[in-house]
Parts: sequence; C-alpha cells; structure tokens
Amino acid sequence: MNLTLLKKLKPGFWDHHDVAAGTEKSIFSFRRKWKLVFLLTAVVALIPLLAIALINFSVTRDAIASEVSQRTAQLLTATWHTFSFYLSERRSALEFVLRDNTPVELNDSKRLAVILNNLKHGLGGFVDIGTVDSTGNQIAYAGPFPPGAMNYCEEKCFQEVVRRGFFISELGRQNRLRQHIVMAIRKDLPDGNFFVLRATLSIRTVGELLQQLELGEKGDAFIVNRDGILQTTSRYHGKPSGRASIAVPGNSQKPRVIRNYNAAGEPFLVGYAYIPETSFILMIMQHEAELMQPWYSMRLKLIGLLIFCVAVILVAIFCMATYLIHRIHTADQKRVIALHQVEYANKMASIGRLAAGVAHEVNNPLAVINEKAGLLSDLMTLKTQGFPDERMPGIVADILSTVARCSAVTRRLLNFARHTDIRIEPIDLAEVIGESLAFLKKEAEYRRIRVTKTVPGDLPLIESDRGSLEQILLNLLNNAFSAMNDGGRLDLSVEPDGDHHVTLTIADNGCGISEEDLKRIFEPFFTTKSREGSTGLGLSVTYGMVKQLGGKIAVQSEIGQGTRFDIILPVKLDEDVRRDLLET
Repeated sequence: MNLTLLKKLKPGFWDHHDVAAGTEKSIFSFRRKWKLVFLLTAVVALIPLLAIALINFSVTRDAIASEVSQRTAQLLTATWHTFSFYLSERRSALEFVLRDNTPVELNDSKRLAVILNNLKHGLGGFVDIGTVDSTGNQIAYAGPFPPGAMNYCEEKCFQEVVRRGFFISELGRQNRLRQHIVMAIRKDLPDGNFFVLRATLSIRTVGELLQQLELGEKGDAFIVNRDGILQTTSRYHGKPSGRASIAVPGNSQKPRVIRNYNAAGEPFLVGYAYIPETSFILMIMQHEAELMQPWYSMRLKLIGLLIFCVAVILVAIFCMATYLIHRIHTADQKRVIALHQVEYANKMASIGRLAAGVAHEVNNPLAVINEKAGLLSDLMTLKTQGFPDERMPGIVADILSTVARCSAVTRRLLNFARHTDIRIEPIDLAEVIGESLAFLKKEAEYRRIRVTKTVPGDLPLIESDRGSLEQILLNLLNNAFSAMNDGGRLDLSVEPDGDHHVTLTIADNGCGISEEDLKRIFEPFFTTKSREGSTGLGLSVTYGMVKQLGGKIAVQSEIGQGTRFDIILPVKLDEDVRRDLLET
C-alpha cells in the first residue's frame, strides 16, 4: 500500500537516467537538481524564520522571567513592609505606654493588666507585659503565666536593651516562649536610673499572615534568623526552632530576589529581606517552573505554530521544486526528442542519397546487361539452328529475369530515397506495407519467419507522408524481427476505425516486454538491447513520427507471449497537423 502510494507520488523525472550523459551524469541528474533546488530554497526560507523564532523565543522567555522575578520582588517588598509595620506599630504602642504612664503606674501589676487588655483589643499579638528594673528583677507583670520572682540580667534580651535602648528577641527557647518573641524598651529616669518595659508578642500571627500569601502550590514563605533557625513554620524546612536547609543569604539593605535550587534540585526564585533592628530575615521561595507555566503553555503554542509554518513552507517548496524540475525535464525531453528526430532525419537523408547513388550506379550496368541479353535473345529467335549449346535460350531467360529482379530492388531504393522529404499525398497503406516487407523478405525466408498481411479491399486512401510511414513500419518491423526467434510469426493487419481513422496492427510472437519496461519504451535512449548495440532511438523516433502525422500509438506486451503495436492514423489530416508537418 505504502509502496504503491510512493510510486504515485514519485515525479516522473526521479528515476530518469540520460544515457547520453556519459561521464557527466551528475549534470544531467534531475533528481540531483531537485534536491539542490529543494535544499537551497528551504535553507534560504527557513533560516530567517528559525532565527526570528529563536530570537522571539529568547526575548519572550527573558521578558516573562523578568516579570516573574519582578512580581516575586513586589510580593516580597509588600510582605516585608507589612511585617516591619507589624513590629513598628507595636513598638510605637509600647513607647506610647511609656509616655502615657508614670513609672509608679507601670510598676503596678493591675495597671499593666489594664494596659495589656487594651493592647490585645486594640492591636492584637500581645501575650504579656512586664516591668523590669535596672538590675534585671521583674517588678510588675500581667499575663497568662505565673508572675513569680524573675531576674533577666543574664538574658541576651535584657543585656541588648540596656545597651541599645530597644531590642526584639528571637524565638524563646523555654517551652512557654517557643511561639513568642520579646520586645523590650528602656526608659531612662531623671535620677540616672532606668527600667525596662518588656512585652511578649505571638509570632503565630505573623506565620498566619505568611501562609495567606498567594505563592502557588509549591511556594513557601517563612522567617529565619541570621543563623538559619526557623522563626515561623515552613512548608519545606519544618517547624519553628528547626534549621532551614537553605543557606542564609548575605546581608542586604533592601529586598532582593536570587535564583537557587531546593533539595530536589528544582530551580526556585528566592526573595529575602532583612527586617530592620531585628535579626529576622523574611524569605519567600517560589517554584520557577510553576511561575513560568503560562510561558510554557505559550511556548508549546509557538512551537506548534512554528512547526505548522515550517511544514507549509516545506510543502510549498516541495511542490515548487517538483513543478520547476518537471518543466525543465519536459523541456529537456522535448529538446532531446527534437535533436534525435533531426539526427534521425539527417541519417535517413544520407541513407537516401546513398541509396539513390547506388541505384543509379547499378542501373547503368544493368541496362547494358539487359540490352545485350535482349539482343542475344533476338538473335537466337531469328536464327533457330546452329546453337553451340541447346541451354543457351534458358540461360538468356535467367539473365533477363535476374536483371528484372535487380531493377525492382534499385527501384525500391530510389523510391525510398525519393521519400526522405516531407510530402503529403494520398497513400495506399497496402502498397506501403508491401514495399516495407520487401526489404525484409530475404531475412524472413532465411529465418523461416511466417509473415501474414491482412488488408481489406475497400480500405480508403489516407493523407500522409509516405517516407514517414515507411520509416515507422521499418522501425517496428525491425524490432519485431529482433524480438523473434527463427520460425516466428508476424501478423500485419489494417482495419477501418470509423469513417475518419484506420488502425494498423503489427503483432509478433517474440520474447515480449516486461511491465516496468513497457512504461518507458518510448523514452529516448531507453533500450533493453544495449549489449546488441541498440541506441534506443527507434521507438522514440517512431512515437514522435506517429504524433507528427496526427496519429496515436499503443503497445501491448507480455513476457514470452509477444508484442502488439496499434497505430491509429487519420484518413484526412487536420489543418493544424498539415501545417506543422509541412513546416517541419
């Protein structure tokens, strides 16, 4: 099925081989010309298209990647501002408490309970509040934990707030402080002493805020300290107080976005921002492939469009190259056929001139022999006695008959030479067939080939060129004789085909022609008898002559059964055929 389809799609010039090309076969290879035209045109057409597609692909990818990175940076900046505002708002609230209350009031646990209640309802996030003196002893406390006697002088939070005036701690290590951070403010007194207002904030609120960010299915947002200890829950790195598997990025005064890889080796966009006046680092991780998914979808569409465009271009180039080379092949075939016809016509004209010269040179001595033999016959007729040999009259009669036969041969040669020029005239096909068979009579007798001729008596005369018809018949008869073994059979018949055409049939019982060769027998230089010296021009010229005479030729053959040629000729030539024939 596929092979049959390929044969139908294969152009006619694909397997064409010009046997006249000699050693320069590549110059006359139409398949090679088609490949060159196809490849060169495809390269010229596709290189700009592919270059533009690649440039567009790269520019679009970079633009979308930049946009994705920018969106991540915007989300990071917004979250950073929100968290920073969350802390600064509570710092401002504690500073307001310090300004709005005297040290005596802040040393009262009941007053602190009222303040804590207001802070919880007003801002939220506060867990407890307490006052610590300059020695680290807790003076007053309000909150859910037992007040007790607490001393914070050894804790980092107390030491840092004494040194800096304000401090926000990391997550506490005690069980009750593992979800909390401590914010402390130092209040200097007029006597040079000071006390510290200390409040505990829940980090859970910040974690809930981070979880509400739209980060996709694989995104993550969390807070770590500068040692990489988690301060909030992370999707990939675990719970608070655990260590994050990602390296802590270097210090930066403003939010930054970098490209990194997770434990699975997948590319991630990592945005980080240092929270001012704290050891906290806000980190946002977004899966790059997830962010680039719109680009991947668009990329598939672009690739599909590119493939479609390339396919359309290749199909167009294929059709154009095939059409162009087919036209060149057709023109070349017409040129070759015309050159062969001219060459064949010149050869036949030379043979005609040679035949005419031979006929004239032979006719002269034949005329002398005929005249002398006739004179001798007349003398023997007048003198009936005294012959030295009684066989003399018979010998003279044999000489005269032989001269007559030689005269007939030379006459046929002269007729053949006379018909080399195109001349349209009424022609009796039976007569032309008889003259053509006469050239092969001796070969037929020698090879015991039985020749039958069937011509109806009412066959009309046809308008044609006698010389062309004789050449057509001689070519086909020679091919038939070459295809037959000794003792073969050759049948010639002529039948009227309607009122306007006659059909000449030449059938032999020779070796036959294969189905593959049957399609190419009319091609110039195609021959199955190259070893026998055949040039492959006979049937090509015959085909051209039949077409030139306004006729058609068809062939049927079977291996081992023989070959049959049917030539359909018009009784009267059309004006166009007549004009073209006379102009040839």
